[in-house]
Amino acid sequence: MDNNNNKNNNVNDSPLVRIHSNAEIRALDLEYEDQSLVSPQSLGRKKHSYDEAAHRSLGSGGSDHCSPLLMRNSVAESIKIVVFSAKINLLMPFGPLAIVVDKFSGHHGWVFFLSLLGIVPLAERLGYATEQLACYTGPTVGGLLNATFGNATELIISIYALRNGMTRVVQQSLLGSILSNMLLVLGCAFFAGGLVYSKREQVFNKGAATVNSGLLLMAVMGLLFPAVLHSTHTELHFGKSELALSRFTSCIMLVAYAAYLVFQLKSQQNLYVPVNEVENQNDADLDDDEAPEISKWEAIIWLSILTAWISILSEYLVDAIEGASVKMHVPVAFISVILLPIVGNAAEHAGAVMFAMKDKVDISLGVAIGSSTQISMFGVPFCVVVGWLIGRPMDLNFQLFETASLFITVLVVAFMVQEGTSNYFKGLMLIFCYIIVAASYFVHVDPTSVEDKPSKPSH
Repeated sequence: MDNNNNKNNNVNDSPLVRIHSNAEIRALDLEYEDQSLVSPQSLGRKKHSYDEAAHRSLGSGGSDHCSPLLMRNSVAESIKIVVFSAKINLLMPFGPLAIVVDKFSGHHGWVFFLSLLGIVPLAERLGYATEQLACYTGPTVGGLLNATFGNATELIISIYALRNGMTRVVQQSLLGSILSNMLLVLGCAFFAGGLVYSKREQVFNKGAATVNSGLLLMAVMGLLFPAVLHSTHTELHFGKSELALSRFTSCIMLVAYAAYLVFQLKSQQNLYVPVNEVENQNDADLDDDEAPEISKWEAIIWLSILTAWISILSEYLVDAIEGASVKMHVPVAFISVILLPIVGNAAEHAGAVMFAMKDKVDISLGVAIGSSTQISMFGVPFCVVVGWLIGRPMDLNFQLFETASLFITVLVVAFMVQEGTSNYFKGLMLIFCYIIVAASYFVHVDPTSVEDKPSKPSH
């Protein structure tokens, strides 16, 4: 049915806050079935990011498109729905296996990879539970929940690393999430979509992409000045000005991100409404009601369980990073910037590619650039503030090498999306750019990555 779409119908809603819904993962299982991701009604039910919840409520008189039912599943039914409903959950046993390997062998390489694989399905299920809870809380609170839990896995890993004094691992892992989303994920989505629709270019909302690019450039500015201040030795108070500037800038970035959410929620909601959504509003309203699969309290309990389990595995993952680096003879910077983001977000990456193959490039753009925007404007400054509160000197000085790689990446992606069109050649160029970045970090030795972590007895 997508073959009949014209360019006007392709200028769809570009979600600006990260999409982390069950629909992305179901794309892996359902692939090209008609009832999965192809129909606009199905997409309307599954998209649940902040701006989508906003324009859904404002565009339909405040009605929520989920239909909460007063229901209660048995424990067995709830476990079956949450744990056994997605094929990606076959990776769940790797989590307990990582703990067993750590207790009996202490092989950091295996502990690292097993815990990393074990976190992948937990992150996906966390998004699913958040989506279910959003059906009961309404669009506004639901949007806040999705914005909060969208990058919960990365933030949990970062907070554990920050608590252990591994500030460079925190900086590099967050940077790696931004780089992989903007180059690898977007590149694969453009490439796969371009191959499927090789006879024409795919079209997306370039206005929304431009807003994201502007926010990413602001994030680059926030990271650039502390790095330059440190490198030029022009601090007013040596060792203090850089940290003070980072904390001040982080507060400004958090305020800017909050204003960005208000902007898309209140001021410019019509900018992100798809062209064909207005035309088919009445038909969509008839078909867009979907009952949640679990009750409100089930969703809350599952959110608590999944968050706790991710926290446990994150601790093993963080503790094994440096040991895995030694065992595999791979720099810590490469593990933090390249391996952690690729494997940790594998399910979302595949979902973005599947959306592009369904000619839904706007959604792929929301997963890729929208996620990068949230990490850079919320995740990074949030970790600086958390470090401030717990007494860890986390700053925005990511060093010149890392800041330069981010700056060039934002410029490349901004040029790629400025026309509002995508094809397989653009995707191929973005993938090649990511390969160059990965190779650079493979030969890059960061002497501060190990020094930042306080020594502790091995076990």
